[in-house]
Amino acid sequence: MNIPFLGNRRQKVGVPDPAGIAELLAECELLRSQASRAGVRLDDTAASLEALDQLLPRWRDDEDTLTWLGNDAGLYLGSVIVRTVPGAAWEIRPDGQPVVRLDSGREFDVVDSGHEWAAYGVPELSQLYAEVAES
Repeated sequence: MNIPFLGNRRQKVGVPDPAGIAELLAECELLRSQASRAGVRLDDTAASLEALDQLLPRWRDDEDTLTWLGNDAGLYLGSVIVRTVPGAAWEIRPDGQPVVRLDSGREFDVVDSGHEWAAYGVPELSQLYAEVAES
């Protein structure tokens, strides 16, 4: 069916738009808010991950904030990887979990890593990034 005002753009039903998924996963609203209040600018670079590693973890006393911030930290880490490491891409597992997959096939559960960082401060986000970037 050709609908003139839509042009020739057709998207297969059930096939997600990778750019749209990447944009959605990069929102990280709570993390961006916390970082901004601390004077940290999240610009999707490895340097911003280093700055996040230096934040005082004031969120650890609030279980709800800790959970959301852990999600956001993992998604932000994944977004930086996808934007800066050649061949890295988001993949959504059948259970709905977003992971980052490299050209080599290696897969990183960045959300799990974000939860560990938010709860314990280790491994550091910049350290995880360096590990992935070297792969």
